[in-house]
Amino acid sequence: MSTAEQIRATIEPALAPLGLVIEDVTISPAGKRRVVRVLVDTDIANLDPADTSSPVPPISLDDVADATRVVSDRLDDSDVMGRAPYVLEVSSPGIGRALKSRDQFRRQVGRLVEVVHEGGSDTGRLTEVGADRLTLAIPATKKAAARIEGIELDSVQRGTVQVEFKRPDDAGSSAPDAADTDAGLAGSEEDH
Repeated sequence: MSTAEQIRATIEPALAPLGLVIEDVTISPAGKRRVVRVLVDTDIANLDPADTSSPVPPISLDDVADATRVVSDRLDDSDVMGRAPYVLEVSSPGIGRALKSRDQFRRQVGRLVEVVHEGGSDTGRLTEVGADRLTLAIPATKKAAARIEGIELDSVQRGTVQVEFKRPDDAGSSAPDAADTDAGLAGSEEDH
């Protein structure tokens, strides 16, 4: 079992009570230290399987701070990192990270997403993510009328959340949505 897998096994049970799951764990050398990066996101396992279209609240800075404390404590209490010093970084995946899994897409319902798939590329509002397909509401352009596009998840190569400074449902608000401005909530960094 690799060190990243050992870290995942050590900290995953402690994140469940916070309603978070691990998206990724990476370890990279940084001089005499190692950098341990843990990406966490909202756990959607408790969503009703029939609910394919309700928005999932984005992870907050408070969630990341809580996760950082839990991960740090769990790693300090275990011997998985050994005696060598390391820096711990806990954050959200951020909007630039490619969406590949059904769960990653499901967390983005309601957001503007570009989806690259076997049939090409479409950008639209993600309105639904079912067991085997997702639905995009693609706005009208000068050359094409607005349409609803169903895309099989098996044909999706990747998706990317698009930055929006003003969503259609933000009437009167010109401030960016916090979820749209994060390039990954760079929660906390701790030396160990």
